[in-house]
Amino acid sequence: MQKFSTLLFAALVSLFATFAWGQENGLIETGDQTIGDSEIDARIEAILDQLDGLQTVFVTVRSGVVTLRGKVREIALADQAGAIASRVKGVVAVKNQIEEVTSLSRRLSPVYERLAHRVVQAIGYLPLLAVAVVCWGAIFMVGWLAARRDWPWSRIAPNAFIAELLRQMVRLAFFVLGAVMALDIMGATALLGTILGAAGIVGLAIGFAVRDTVENYIASILLSVRQPFRPKDYICIESYEGFVIALTSRATILMDPDGNHIRIPNAAVFKSNITNYSRNPQRRFVFKLGIGPEGNSDKALEIVLKRIKALDFVLSDPGPDGWIEEIGDSTINLTFVAWIDQNQTSFLKARSEAMRLAKRELEANGFTLPEPTYRVRMAGEGTMSAPDTTTKTSVVADRQEKPVAETEETSAVNDTSPDEAVTRKIDEERTHAAKGDLLSEKDPDQLNG
Repeated sequence: MQKFSTLLFAALVSLFATFAWGQENGLIETGDQTIGDSEIDARIEAILDQLDGLQTVFVTVRSGVVTLRGKVREIALADQAGAIASRVKGVVAVKNQIEEVTSLSRRLSPVYERLAHRVVQAIGYLPLLAVAVVCWGAIFMVGWLAARRDWPWSRIAPNAFIAELLRQMVRLAFFVLGAVMALDIMGATALLGTILGAAGIVGLAIGFAVRDTVENYIASILLSVRQPFRPKDYICIESYEGFVIALTSRATILMDPDGNHIRIPNAAVFKSNITNYSRNPQRRFVFKLGIGPEGNSDKALEIVLKRIKALDFVLSDPGPDGWIEEIGDSTINLTFVAWIDQNQTSFLKARSEAMRLAKRELEANGFTLPEPTYRVRMAGEGTMSAPDTTTKTSVVADRQEKPVAETEETSAVNDTSPDEAVTRKIDEERTHAAKGDLLSEKDPDQLNG
């Protein structure tokens, strides 16, 4: 009795293990505990008949060994049939002899079927697609109308360029929002992540390709917000000087006093040192004059300063000034400064006129303007002893007789008003460039912000 119980327990354990192994490996039951070849054959053929593309496969079973024959459109279908057959309970091995069809017509047949199926699907989606497109257009139209209004963009933005940039951002935001809503209606929101990912990669590649252009565009935004100069200002950017014509989205355009155009990339302008000569209407000019070492320097300073103060274009506050710059071997160099109003007076003309009248005033009061001289030691007189100054001769270098002027230099003050020709030229250039100009004459610049 005990031996029989032991054998029964062993049989139950074996049966349970076999059942568990079959469940773990995904075996397909045939229905009976005792499995015959015919049952396996019938079970596999019944399964393959239900799968598209496998109806042409024939099954033969001998002693649990399954042989698959036939032709399929794709080799993947043959692998699928072999995998199914191996999962049927009672199968010992699978011999997969399925061949791939080489006929062009039979291989293209599934392609035509898939295309026809997709066309039918697309036709069925047309009403839903129309609703999605209408929703997209309605949302974008709302954004376009909101961006078209002047308020509040003109109040928020410091200038028209930034206001237009904000409008473009609003239009883009509503365009993307409409696209998201349309995809949600179509049930294709998963596609949005793919599109955004691809757009990010493409945008990164384009950004590297047009890095200089993007840098100039960003610099133009920053320059237009905090304007370091205004239209018609006379500025110096590194080694370039000229009047400001326009600030475009890519470059700053200057016109030098000779009428030449200078285009400087905005990225270079933003990173450069800028000297604005027009920011302060009051500007100081400087010039130097030399008198002979025997002259009275105090009297020379007094005479020149008195003459400069009498000029109408020179400001009294701050007033002109002068000092001794240095004492050389054959001259005393004097420096004079004076202030003018650039809105009323030409800087170059005022400086030129002040120099001319100061020179004339010194000569009228007996001061001589020395010329460069050299000391020449005669040949044969050089010794180790101290030089004898009585043997030195002072000669004027390259001195030539000059004809006496026929008429005396006038003491009247010449015209020092700003050059009207240059002003007209700047106005003409500003008229042509006004459409794309990002500068404003009324906007506060970075010194007031």
